[in-house]
Amino acid sequence: MYSYKQIWRVAYPILISLVMEQLIGMTDTAFLGRVGEVELGASAIAGVFYMVMFMSGYGFSIGAQIVIGRRNGEGQFGKIGAVFSHGIYFLLTLAAIIITLSWLFSPQIMAAFVSSENIYEASLSYVRWRVLGLVFAFISAMYRAFYIGTAQTKTLTFNSIVMVLANVVFNYVLIFGKFGCPALGITGAAIGSTLAEAVSLGFFVIYTRTSIDRRKYGIDRFAQFDFGLLRSLFSVSLWTMIQCFVSIATWFVFFVFVEHLGERALAVSNIVRNISGIVWMIVAAFAATTSTLVSNLIGEGKTENVNGLLARMLTITYSVTVVSCLVFLLFPDAIIAIYTNIPDLISDSVPATIVMILSYSLTVPAQIYFHAVSGAGNTQRAFQLEVVALVVYILYCFVVIEKLRADIAICWSAEFVYSFVLAVVAYGYMRSGKWKGRKI
Repeated sequence: MYSYKQIWRVAYPILISLVMEQLIGMTDTAFLGRVGEVELGASAIAGVFYMVMFMSGYGFSIGAQIVIGRRNGEGQFGKIGAVFSHGIYFLLTLAAIIITLSWLFSPQIMAAFVSSENIYEASLSYVRWRVLGLVFAFISAMYRAFYIGTAQTKTLTFNSIVMVLANVVFNYVLIFGKFGCPALGITGAAIGSTLAEAVSLGFFVIYTRTSIDRRKYGIDRFAQFDFGLLRSLFSVSLWTMIQCFVSIATWFVFFVFVEHLGERALAVSNIVRNISGIVWMIVAAFAATTSTLVSNLIGEGKTENVNGLLARMLTITYSVTVVSCLVFLLFPDAIIAIYTNIPDLISDSVPATIVMILSYSLTVPAQIYFHAVSGAGNTQRAFQLEVVALVVYILYCFVVIEKLRADIAICWSAEFVYSFVLAVVAYGYMRSGKWKGRKI
């Protein structure tokens, strides 16, 4: 059984890295919130659209992380390198395909969903440049899978600090036109974030070559391509890919519905999304830790300790999350003012922010138990469980936002609905014990 101290040692570097990465989105929003309300709203649509593309590859890396964690728990360290290599082979190919398709079809997709011409033009200019960062982001995702799967998570902290600092500098220079550069606005935000991704990857490569026993893990060289290994890896990763894609795609649908309410509602939701992202990173860090530790426990043959681990994960996740939520509930105006200096926009964002923060009372158990399902190796069942939650979520959004055209604060109550359904189905599966004995 992992102690609270051991859990924290794995979780806190992931937490710091994710919070630091969230600062990238915060930087974009804070800067663009001072460029204009259209740019602020467009960055929400464009940012989520980019995340839909990114999460397909990131989902593959999560599957690879689960396999790496299992091999690490089994003590088969030498086999980790082959998983790492094949992950990079696949993700580089996927990046090339997605970039090509995005350049060809993003205008048509945006035109089909976005009603405001101003939002459409600004969103498209962001996506056109931001999508190029997938090459760097996907390879970095495999490095994260390696470090999380082998429980060497401190590296993520250093990487994220470097990435955020690079993003702040690039965005400041390119968005506002400093040091002789032209003021590119939302296009500058996209280029700056892409360059920051490249810096992040460079850090991973240099750190791994200089500080890791690469021969131990078989990452001192690229493995010879083995279609059988890729197929085996894909059997786990396919469902995490689909799950991540569908999950973020429905998030994109939410913002499309909100955009139909007007540019102000979209700007409010972008601010709320960024504030939510701070708390979400806390939950996501402990959820990722849950997946890794469950996978390692099963690899060690200690399945009887999994339920006890989940109880501890809930305790520690709630402890950290509640403290952060209280800060946002007590000082919403001050937090929102980070993202915009428009008084009416600040006041309009407070109710929705409060609703979103309160929804984390259900988000915590939903994510801990859901990632336990994935960590146990049954990624197909995890996908099926989330589909149930997402169908209910989309139906709720359609009725409340598209049909009833409710106040934006009421629209954000959809987070309660999604988390409640996901928590119930994921908890039921883990308590059933059907995940025991699964081989990957």
